[in-house]
Amino acid sequence: MRGKREEGHFPLPSSHLPLTVLVVMHLYLHIPFCQRRCSYCDFSIAVRKTVPAREYLGAIKAEIARGVTGIGDSGLGIRDSSASPIPNPQSPIPDSPTIYLGGGTPSLLPPEAIAELLTSLQQAFPTRRSLTRFAELADFEITLEANPEDVTPSAAAAWRKAGVNRISLGSQSFDDRVLRWMHRVHDAARITLAMKTLRAAGFDNISLDLIFALPAELERDWHKDLVNATALEPDHLSLYGLTVEERTPLARWVSRGASGAPDDDRYADEYLLAHERLAVAGYEFYEVSNAARPGRISRHNSAYWTGRPYRGFGPAAHSFDGRRRFWNRRAWEDYRKAIKAGESAVESEEVLTPEQQQIERIYLGLRTRQGLATTEVPSDRRAAWVGAGWATEEDGHIRLTADGWLLLDLLVRDLTGPITIL
Repeated sequence: MRGKREEGHFPLPSSHLPLTVLVVMHLYLHIPFCQRRCSYCDFSIAVRKTVPAREYLGAIKAEIARGVTGIGDSGLGIRDSSASPIPNPQSPIPDSPTIYLGGGTPSLLPPEAIAELLTSLQQAFPTRRSLTRFAELADFEITLEANPEDVTPSAAAAWRKAGVNRISLGSQSFDDRVLRWMHRVHDAARITLAMKTLRAAGFDNISLDLIFALPAELERDWHKDLVNATALEPDHLSLYGLTVEERTPLARWVSRGASGAPDDDRYADEYLLAHERLAVAGYEFYEVSNAARPGRISRHNSAYWTGRPYRGFGPAAHSFDGRRRFWNRRAWEDYRKAIKAGESAVESEEVLTPEQQQIERIYLGLRTRQGLATTEVPSDRRAAWVGAGWATEEDGHIRLTADGWLLLDLLVRDLTGPITIL
């Protein structure tokens, strides 16, 4: 990938090329605005009744321009770090361009603002086919995170026209009582309506998010939620186990005894049930939290999980060049003021040592269906893991099972840490 201007890549404009550059194929834009903070959420968001779309567009376009030219970024642009990137060259993940609009709630932006964002990216990161609109480039994956209540026929048609070809729909549950507990704005019926609306607009790549391992007092029927989700025939499902994060409504509820904390046994039972039910429905888990129908993996997220370079814009957005990771100011107001003052949006960075790169490569390999080459796992560990039902060994690779993924952190430590767990 280094130093090449291949069709479909996002190189920096030649008029601003530093001595060496690393081609960036994966772009992330963080859109922080939400109508309400969900009870479990500790993401970088800004709760607003009215989204400041023009102000956001001005700030993000200014950051994109600086990211391309290197102005104002204190040398933290995407540069060739002269270090080997983390990914395994044998990775089967297709390395084609992706853009991901995440949040927050990107679907709160007016559709014309989303189109303007994509146009700005196309102008800043041109391809050999730069005169071709994103909407006409089939090999681009352009994802928009959306909430069901924002999906209308006119919005869906406008997103599609702008070039968005994948939707990640924040459904979380099909139980209205649970959705209210989560502080979600939509109800279960709205999820179904959103799916129908998106399909009618021509979207053939839709992902649903679900959260499992909720407190027992909610009496949530996880099996029923899985049945309802698969009945809508999404192309992809992302399943996240509930965690209690500091400075969230849930953390306050748990601290004063108003809500129970997530239960490890419930977490394991519901995770394994999801593997069982989704396999029957034709989905394959390709990563610890993500399952897809054939050909419908998230190519953008797979770039993260295979260690590929990426560039992020917006508050709290992270970037990675193969060896160095840096991230923007977290709060929208801090980010906005820095951009307006002509200062760098970057808050801090870290440079991975060779040892840290090795640990990340092991962790990323084990969390995906790619696994690790058997030569990278000592024979006694392989035997123990396979014997315990935590892994399988075939085709020269060792891959974790669902039971193994439940122990992912421990198994990584077993290979990289000073203490053996077996």
